[in-house]
Amino acid sequence: MGANMRKRDTIVLWPVYFDSTKTRVEGRKVPKRLATPSPKIDEVKKAIEQANLQLEAIPAAARPSAPWRSTGFVFVAKKGPKTQTLYRVARELQRLNAET
Repeated sequence: MGANMRKRDTIVLWPVYFDSTKTRVEGRKVPKRLATPSPKIDEVKKAIEQANLQLEAIPAAARPSAPWRSTGFVFVAKKGPKTQTLYRVARELQRLNAET
């Protein structure tokens, strides 16, 4: 994958970005109050779909900083700042987890 991992007009979202069990140094990107414990790629995909965002999942990928953990990631169509998208998906993840 390497060099063509970047796609125009998309952002990459890894499950760790929303993981309340991780620190910021370990890769969490949202505040702890918006984070969810150990979200899986399928949960992240569902949250993105619920937020009405276009997505393309790459389920077998591993983050370069943790190549031993194949968590997968999702390309999301860029609509506004990445932080805004992260918060939107994080809120959807929380809502989905509250339902289960």
